[in-house]
Amino acid sequence: MTQQPIENTTRGIAPDRARVMRALHALHVRYRGCNDGRIADYIPELAKADPACFAISIVTVEGEVFEVGDHERTFTIQSLSKPFTHALALADRGREHVMQRVGVEPSGDSFDSIIGLDANNRPHNPMVNAGAIAVTSMIAGDTPGHRLDRMLEMLRRTMGRRPMIDDAVFESERTTGHRNRAMAHLMLNFGILDREVEEILDLYFKQCSVVVTARDMATMAATLANAGINPKTEERAVQREYIRDVLTVMHTCGMYNYAGEWAYTVGLPAKSGVSGGIIAVVPGQFGICVYSPPVDERGNSVRGIRVFEDLSRNSGMHVFETWHQLGQVLNHIDSVEDPSPALPDTTQPVGDATVHKRELELDPPATEAG
Repeated sequence: MTQQPIENTTRGIAPDRARVMRALHALHVRYRGCNDGRIADYIPELAKADPACFAISIVTVEGEVFEVGDHERTFTIQSLSKPFTHALALADRGREHVMQRVGVEPSGDSFDSIIGLDANNRPHNPMVNAGAIAVTSMIAGDTPGHRLDRMLEMLRRTMGRRPMIDDAVFESERTTGHRNRAMAHLMLNFGILDREVEEILDLYFKQCSVVVTARDMATMAATLANAGINPKTEERAVQREYIRDVLTVMHTCGMYNYAGEWAYTVGLPAKSGVSGGIIAVVPGQFGICVYSPPVDERGNSVRGIRVFEDLSRNSGMHVFETWHQLGQVLNHIDSVEDPSPALPDTTQPVGDATVHKRELELDPPATEAG
């Protein structure tokens, strides 16, 4: 007899709301005074963000919401969109087609590395910019408008509302996105892209310019945790057969050249974005988003990293922890009592990332002797 797929799994004991909220408030108070990092300013519109904004949102697979701080503050999705367009490309083209053009190996390079292609001239993975651009080019549709509509519809299903595009951010990205153009032309040369570069980049820049809140992103993460079904609307948003693909790549590549340390200290499939968001997925349990605009040189939210490391250390959130395996993470979230351990200074320059504008090192103009 053929076994039927199971859409719902045993959730365990429902979390105590007061306990969870008490823990989130404690984390928010603990890290709101952290002033490390800088606002990403290589895209001029991103530089307008308020560095004091700080939100933590959790959405469970049952659709329950826990949140503190500026959870209604909007920001642009940026690279947090990459797992979801990866899922759409897999659904449209299949694993074999996607894998022929984009690998799944961690790159060890910054997210915007121009030379980051593997031995087969593919981008290393869908989470770096080159791979994300290639993935976006695989979204099916007869016209640019049709492909945009399909991408926005996929995001609608995952967040539960119709997304909007921030036109000012889109224009800012298109005007300043020369590194992305360099990557795209390099991939066009190797046959990774098969359409006109500017058309693909316009869709990619619009994808990155979608406006979200921390709750939206937590809902999207919860959709991945819930086998691809939005827990708020109960609408299928991601094909179940590709959830494992997406979560695996998030786990190994979602935090760029911080992915190894993240896997070691936090241990969850995750994705960061230079606008200051980090999402993580606790499969079968919940999705979580931390939003705080100041980022380190890798493009990861500094407060976000602190919150996740603290949670993982104290509540058993790591995928290899016993409580995670028992499906009881939120039932132990109020065990958060101690600050996370001392960590290296993540604000030091790493690699060649252009999260912050490069300062030109020019010699001062010569002056005539007087």
